[in-house]
Amino acid sequence: MKDLKYLAAYSIPLAAIIGLTLGGNWAFFTPIFAFILIPILELLLPVHTENLSNDEAAEKLKNPLFDILLYLNVPVVYGMVGWFLWSLSWASYNTAELIGLTFSVGIAVGSNGINVAHELGHRNTRWEKTLAKILLLPALYMHFYIEHNFGHHLKAATAEDPASAKYNQTVYSFWVTSIFRQYTSAWKIQLDLLKRENRSFFSIKNDMLYYSLLQLAYIGIIFNFFGMVAAGIALAIGLTSAVLLETINYIEHYGLSRNRLESGRYERVREVHSWNSNHVMGRVILYELTRHSDHHYKTSKKYQILDYHDVSPQMPFGYPTSMLLSLVPPLWFSIMNKRIPDEMKPAI
Repeated sequence: MKDLKYLAAYSIPLAAIIGLTLGGNWAFFTPIFAFILIPILELLLPVHTENLSNDEAAEKLKNPLFDILLYLNVPVVYGMVGWFLWSLSWASYNTAELIGLTFSVGIAVGSNGINVAHELGHRNTRWEKTLAKILLLPALYMHFYIEHNFGHHLKAATAEDPASAKYNQTVYSFWVTSIFRQYTSAWKIQLDLLKRENRSFFSIKNDMLYYSLLQLAYIGIIFNFFGMVAAGIALAIGLTSAVLLETINYIEHYGLSRNRLESGRYERVREVHSWNSNHVMGRVILYELTRHSDHHYKTSKKYQILDYHDVSPQMPFGYPTSMLLSLVPPLWFSIMNKRIPDEMKPAI
């Protein structure tokens, strides 16, 4: 029964659905729930550092529940986005409601769309990888699949990685640099793959081209059926979910760096190159993304068996709380800079 704790991950889309149903001030319920109520719960609930035994991990890997909980996010995300966009054709939302609901749905697309796509994108089966790409479509962030898997995991915690925040870099600066550099990096990776395989730009293997066409078609279909306002809101939902993702990226590797070896290559990614959090609420809401150190250390591990490592740098709060703190750079720097290992801090 305790494995059902991951049902809590559906609480964010549920909050968005409550906002869509009740309207009025409830339109802002999701951001309040995600960034006020969850941080309070993180402070009240215990921190669990226990790891599973080998037998327990093997048992959880055989249990289909953990995969089903991921797959169900596809109808949840598309149903929520579709309902909101369709409702624009008949509901009489005022401006405040539109703003609140757009933020709410965007947050849910980030947490249950991009985050779940991240997990599924590391799977070995083609159909699970396809589900990952499907979940990235409403976020208009399909390039994340290429850049994250073939770029970030190779370059994490280095200056070459767009998704690793530098020491004393603000989250606002990071949003801009990471969004644009990841997109260009994805294209570079794709073009390098085509060149290596001696394929043309218009090859069927040019995934970035098809991602671009799919995303244009997605916005075009929304415009055709629901109008200009709905298309604009779909773009705003995508931007909101992207900013949510990039805020998570910011806190995951902030200020941490890998050493360059005499060969010119970087040392391999270890448990010390990602921030870890064992706060229970953040763990279940984000499908154990907060045990990010182990995810980078052993990329193929499924979320339900990720481990805690004593050597990993520890966040004083859970990921949702830390995301909120990052929005106040002086406060963030005062809390986090002293936690960064001295050998990783840039020379002054």
